[in-house]
Amino acid sequence: MESGTRNSGHEAIGIVEEVGAAITTVQPGDFVIAPFTHGCGECDACRAGFDGTCDRHIGNNWSGGVQAEYIRFHFANWALIKIPGQPSDYSEGMLKSLLSLADVMPTGYHAARVADVKPGDKVVVIGDGAVGQCAVIAAKMRGASQIVMMSRHADRQALAREFGATAVVAERGEAGIAKVRELLCGGADAALECVGTEASIDQALGVLHNGGRIGFVGVPHYENHALGSTFAQNIIIGGGAASVTTYDKQVLLKAVLDGDINPGKVFTSSYLLEEIDQAYQDMDQRKSIKAMLVVDTQ
Repeated sequence: MESGTRNSGHEAIGIVEEVGAAITTVQPGDFVIAPFTHGCGECDACRAGFDGTCDRHIGNNWSGGVQAEYIRFHFANWALIKIPGQPSDYSEGMLKSLLSLADVMPTGYHAARVADVKPGDKVVVIGDGAVGQCAVIAAKMRGASQIVMMSRHADRQALAREFGATAVVAERGEAGIAKVRELLCGGADAALECVGTEASIDQALGVLHNGGRIGFVGVPHYENHALGSTFAQNIIIGGGAASVTTYDKQVLLKAVLDGDINPGKVFTSSYLLEEIDQAYQDMDQRKSIKAMLVVDTQ
């Protein structure tokens, strides 16, 4: 598959270049979303809506090596998502939103889904990167009445408010927990953890009322976290790799094409493939939220 336009992670949109003999759902020339997940669409996990952890794809479930002109995609029959038309039919902003559907938007949505965000819920988002920003979009899509973004960076705070955050809390630790609970006149119904550290999990547990729910999608940077302390709170916890194909096919692609959501705004900078080192430096120094790579294979 020709990689076309993509970001510097493990997700891509592009044009199908060749297909194997068993592939029947896409053909050369199709414009597609290539999720970072490769669900088969047939196993128990995929049928339950958890294609991010497909039962048949152990050891090869996530994309890697897509910072190249071409990539090979497994389980393409079900997992690739066709986009109507060709890249030339879309604005740069729309292409960015379509690119977000390969990972960060479905991942933010996954946090809201597994936390069972419902209309009227009070939601806290922990993590102001691309996934956290998309979690704000997802919470709003699912009808949250209040959305608190925990962020210490002015540009990211502004984007979160544009996406639907009703308040921002810059404090961390106990001070941050106290501020959130003050704003919400009590604990949150759901906390969406989009960082992956023990501190962010502690923050999520702290902002919830008893019986609250955590959706965690930050890839853990810790070996484990004891759950015994949550027993007295009746906390419900869920999380893992996002169901990219399921969400795109069911709700997210249509929402982007209809203009209902614009998650592509998380891509604040674009680079050519040969500029990849600069892209990483700019993200590391928080000069950009998320970088997009534009690959020319002509």
